[in-house]
Amino acid sequence: MNFDLSMPAQLSSALGPDLLLMGGAMLLLVWAGWRRESDEHQRSVGILSIALCIFTMVAVGYYAYKGYTASVGVIAVDNFRWITDEILLIATIGTIAMSLDYNRREGITPGETHVLLLLATSGMMILAAARDLIIVFLGIELMSIAVYVLVGINRRTERSAEGAIKYFLLGAFSTAFLLYGTALVYGATGATNFVEIRDHIVRFNLERNGLLLVGLGMLLVGFGFKVAAAPFHMWAPDAYEGAPTPVTAYMAAAVKGAAFAALFRLWLEAFPTLLTTWHQAVWWLAAITMIVGNVVALAQRNIKRLLAYSSIAHAGYILVAVEVGTSLGSSAFLFYLFAYTIATLGAFGIVVALGRSGEDNMNVEDYAGLWSVRPGLAVAMAVFMLALLGFPIFGGIGFFAKWYVLQAAMQSAFPQTRLAIILVVTSVVSAGYYLYVVMVMFMKPRADTARLPERAGGWTRAVVWGSVAIILIFGLFPDAIVSFTQRSAPVVGKQFAPQASNGVALTPR
Repeated sequence: MNFDLSMPAQLSSALGPDLLLMGGAMLLLVWAGWRRESDEHQRSVGILSIALCIFTMVAVGYYAYKGYTASVGVIAVDNFRWITDEILLIATIGTIAMSLDYNRREGITPGETHVLLLLATSGMMILAAARDLIIVFLGIELMSIAVYVLVGINRRTERSAEGAIKYFLLGAFSTAFLLYGTALVYGATGATNFVEIRDHIVRFNLERNGLLLVGLGMLLVGFGFKVAAAPFHMWAPDAYEGAPTPVTAYMAAAVKGAAFAALFRLWLEAFPTLLTTWHQAVWWLAAITMIVGNVVALAQRNIKRLLAYSSIAHAGYILVAVEVGTSLGSSAFLFYLFAYTIATLGAFGIVVALGRSGEDNMNVEDYAGLWSVRPGLAVAMAVFMLALLGFPIFGGIGFFAKWYVLQAAMQSAFPQTRLAIILVVTSVVSAGYYLYVVMVMFMKPRADTARLPERAGGWTRAVVWGSVAIILIFGLFPDAIVSFTQRSAPVVGKQFAPQASNGVALTPR
């Protein structure tokens, strides 16, 4: 079926999964506020939220199975959108599952916490579908406002309030860049739709238009803040440390993934003729992000800050796929996003499982001798660290994720040799902190005064062991994911020519 997006009824049908999640979230919001706050009530809201996410995943799968398409309009209807939606919903289910146990331990009783996650995810799904700068802005605002509240939802800790304030201020700052960039692009091209922007750039020879180039730069800065790319990453460590651990996992995986999906589609659909302009900027952004994230992570001893800088480094790896700007780069991006989301959820699941009320044991040294008291959790954490490192076999799907990004970089029309070398070298550097966590768990003796970790809740264990299973199984049989991501690449990736619009060949790096 081909949706005619100029007709409101068909536009609503094309947004079917998104509207299902939004409508269900609104109903759950009413029900969450109807009864008095209690742990039992927040858990029931959480379980229903998980059920709603599963129903939405089924709806997304149905749309993908039917092969729905759409005419040019404000949203996209393609496999790139569907697979991104599925990854975002998986991250949401994992986050809510961890929150069920985490909220009980920390005394967080509002059921609205789970509804906020659903609303944030609906904004992310809008981002994944957006083909218009106005829709991008709406998606970012819907996502960001909910996440601002979630970061500061634990009102019993000063760290949570501090992280929320920093995230809110810098988030608003980055949104201003996005909005101003949108205004400048509109002023230069007279359009906000991605396809129309591309057509107007070609028709009116706007490749050197100063207004357009400044707007493009502001859009890149705004997205740089959203994905925590260096040097726009300053908010991430404090926000990640202060937020409730499940929310930190959600920010590191889902928020970053949705912003990258919007950036990828914007770059490939709206600005393919400006390849020479944004190519250089994204190249340097990727290189600096990989270097800064990995080098600074070496000095971290707080597990949440360590994983925060790890997520910054992974933003650099994903930017390599964005910088390539081809169908193979799109496929590598989706594969990497899936692998990174699963590994991140699992790693933070271990942090939740081993945490205590007040989260006063976030030092890596607190994991010393974990192998001797909780061998299962130690092995699971080792799998997640090796997956994030990209270690062969034991890192499972994580190894293939980096391999496909490298493959995309080297097989593009202009092989990105230097960027690939930086990716490999910084991945080796990352072994210094990933393997340090493994070494502490397996080789350092446990202090005699150390408290025995309490048994993790059932929902958290399900997230941890489900993540381990996915990483190892698809590490042995990655072809199913690879073939699906290859079919999900946006068609626009094929529009890249070996030369820029002015006929000057790009210089390989």
